[in-house]
Amino acid sequence: MEEMRSLQVLDRFRGLFEKMGADYPVMRRILQVKLTMDARRVPTLVNKSRKKQQDEAQDGNQFLRSLWLYVIFGGLSSMFVLMGDNLLFQVSILFGIMMFMVMTAMISDFSSVLLDIRDRSILATKPISRRTITMAKTVHIFIYLFFLTGAIAVIPLAVGLFRQGIGFFVLMLLQLILMDLLIVVLTALLYLGVLRFFDGEKLKDMINYVQIGMTITIAVGYQVLVRLFDFTAVDIVFKPAWWQYLLPPVWVGAAFQTLLHPGGGLTYAGLAALSIIVPLAAFLVYLKLMPSLERNLQKLAEPSAKSSQSSGKALRRLSDWLCSTPQESAFFRFAWSMMGTEREFKLKVYPSLGFSIVFPFIFLFSNGLDQGLDGIAGSRSYLFIYFSGIMLPTVIMMLRYSGRYKAAWIYRTAPIPGEAPIYKGALLACIFRLMLPLFVVEAAIFAVLFGASILPDLIVAGLAMQCYAILCFLLLRKGLPFSEPFEAAGQQNQSFVIMGLMLLLGGFGLLHWLATTLPFGVVAYGVLMIVGTWLGWTRAFRTRGADKEETPDGI
Repeated sequence: MEEMRSLQVLDRFRGLFEKMGADYPVMRRILQVKLTMDARRVPTLVNKSRKKQQDEAQDGNQFLRSLWLYVIFGGLSSMFVLMGDNLLFQVSILFGIMMFMVMTAMISDFSSVLLDIRDRSILATKPISRRTITMAKTVHIFIYLFFLTGAIAVIPLAVGLFRQGIGFFVLMLLQLILMDLLIVVLTALLYLGVLRFFDGEKLKDMINYVQIGMTITIAVGYQVLVRLFDFTAVDIVFKPAWWQYLLPPVWVGAAFQTLLHPGGGLTYAGLAALSIIVPLAAFLVYLKLMPSLERNLQKLAEPSAKSSQSSGKALRRLSDWLCSTPQESAFFRFAWSMMGTEREFKLKVYPSLGFSIVFPFIFLFSNGLDQGLDGIAGSRSYLFIYFSGIMLPTVIMMLRYSGRYKAAWIYRTAPIPGEAPIYKGALLACIFRLMLPLFVVEAAIFAVLFGASILPDLIVAGLAMQCYAILCFLLLRKGLPFSEPFEAAGQQNQSFVIMGLMLLLGGFGLLHWLATTLPFGVVAYGVLMIVGTWLGWTRAFRTRGADKEETPDGI
């Protein structure tokens, strides 16, 4: 087994661990158990059905099986090593990608490693020294960092060796070690900061929200690093600024430029020094704060605080205002709570909202904002806000799924006349909890960029989003909210329907654009959307109210 090979390599450093005060045989046994348990966890990048997970769990470490995905990402990023001899630019981009991949993987997949509190209830009650337990935990973290970083960096290292020489290879190895140190410290300090002021439930929520940040960064993050440089003909010009001292990838790029291509001046030397000083200093701080982190980790085992009565009353008032019947109001509150508290639903659905957040601005940037606000003055680029609804079909489709789907028997026993209140309440909750806040924030930003004159267009676009959401509900396969397992999502192939609905969203935007070319066209289009939305809310759910749909098998 691969875990045994890791431990066999570790055996060669037994003397070092014993000199550091660890009981090596006990530490090795703890690591063996931890690695065996970790082998059964499927990483976030690997999305498989439960049956496949169970079948393959017998065959080997799922983490090690997933490393080929990281190798591919590393291989794609190695192209920057081949671009030329501007090492500051090339290495900054390369390490920016690698640091992002490693840190998000640490938070999304290895939070259980960093936040393991089983030691307290199992190991701490046994005659095992605290130093041995701490050493086992530290080695556990760095074993996985070794495999993860190695998978991402193996191709860039090989390309750098042949393209730039042995000096580049050795310096990259050193910087990868320092990068891992900095990532472990930053991740741990992030957890410590959250736990210091909030409960364990907030930290778990934060880990889910990292998925949204991961999606957003994949979509637009590369533009930040690229815009640090001006491309003049075939030359890449670096413009020093104070805020670049806050970017670790630039530190690393400056280290390569200073050591391999000297002559950059004090700015490059200062940035290069930070790439060594900051990780080592941060690790020393981490060692000092580790006892505080261990104490605060106990919050993960404590029950989360109950939601306040005031928030519950506000939700009830909102549901009573929006919904036409008590049954509809009850299912509105039910769906609202499920979307906010069920962790697996948030893990599956919330990351897709990242695309809705960034797509309008991606198209806006590519359509003239690079020339400043004057580049979009007088244009109709504000209609790109329609792209904020691009993930609505996916989100509405995912309302059917839940990790607690077996509780859907309540639909059979609830004293309700039909399914209409269930569907209408759930769709309303989806719009007002997930879509509306996102749309309002983006509309406010667009209003600042384009001026208050576009407010009528933004209001009409918001009405169009409601109409579009109802059409998505009508055209997608129906299923009672939160009544099916997430594994069923992979078996329901609705890709063509979702693609068609995304094109339909573009049709709404095109109609709005045509309306802006006609006298009072926007007013007429707005009236059309009001009528369509009213008809949708009053009639779209009638066909679902006669008979209750049969609940899924196994409920």
